[in-house]
Amino acid sequence: MEIVFILVEPAVPGNIGSVARAINTMGYSNLRLVNPGEYLDEEALKFAHGSTDILKSASVFDSFQAASEDVDFLIATTAKRRSAARDYYSCEELPELIKNKGAAIARTGLVFGREESGLPNKIIKECDAVSSIPMKSPYPSLNLSQAVMVYAYTLFSKGLLSRIEVPDSIPTEEGLGSLKVKLSRILAITSLNENQTLTRRIMERTMAMGEDDIHLAHSFCNRLLEMFRQDGH
Repeated sequence: MEIVFILVEPAVPGNIGSVARAINTMGYSNLRLVNPGEYLDEEALKFAHGSTDILKSASVFDSFQAASEDVDFLIATTAKRRSAARDYYSCEELPELIKNKGAAIARTGLVFGREESGLPNKIIKECDAVSSIPMKSPYPSLNLSQAVMVYAYTLFSKGLLSRIEVPDSIPTEEGLGSLKVKLSRILAITSLNENQTLTRRIMERTMAMGEDDIHLAHSFCNRLLEMFRQDGH
C-alpha cells in the first residue's frame, strides 16, 4: 500500500516547496500537484531545502480526477466542518482507518486545497472520507505546509510508511475501488441513487469498512448483481 499527497491548486511556490520538505522528512515521496503555481521557481526550490528531488519529480495534473483516478481511498482534509451530514475523522483517527483496510487498498491519497480557500466542496464530495486537525482555535488555520506536516508525522508515527508491504494482497476486483463501482451499479439499478443524500451516506459508511467487511460486502454485491442479471437488468 502506498501513501500519496495531492495538492489541489497550491498557489504559493514557497508552500509547495515546504510541502516537499515536510513529506520527505517523514519518509514520503509521492507528491501530486493539480494546476499548481510556479512550483519550480527559486522560492519553491529554496523552501524545499534538501528535498528538491521530491519537488522536481512531483507529478502534475490538470484536473483532480486525473490526479486521483488510480487512488483507492481518498481522504479530503479541511480546517473546519462544512456539513453535519458527513462523518469527520481527526488526523489521529486516520492511521487506524487506513490500516483496517489492509490489502483491500493499494493506494491512499491525502488531499489538500489551496491556501486561501481550502478544498472546493465539489472535490470534498468526491473523496471517500473527510479529516481535520483538532485545534483549540479554528482561526487562524494552519498554513498548507504545516497541515501537511501534521498529517505526514501522524501517519509516520503510527507505522504508515511511504510504501507498506501487505501480505496476501487481494485481486483488484475484490478491493475497495471495485466495491465502489459495484455499489454504484446497485444504487442505479434500484433507483436509490435518485436520493443523493442517502447515496452519499451509503457510500461514506462503506468507505469506513475494514478489510473483512469489504470482503463480505463484495459477496453481497456479487450475489445481488447476479440476481439482477437473471431478472434481465
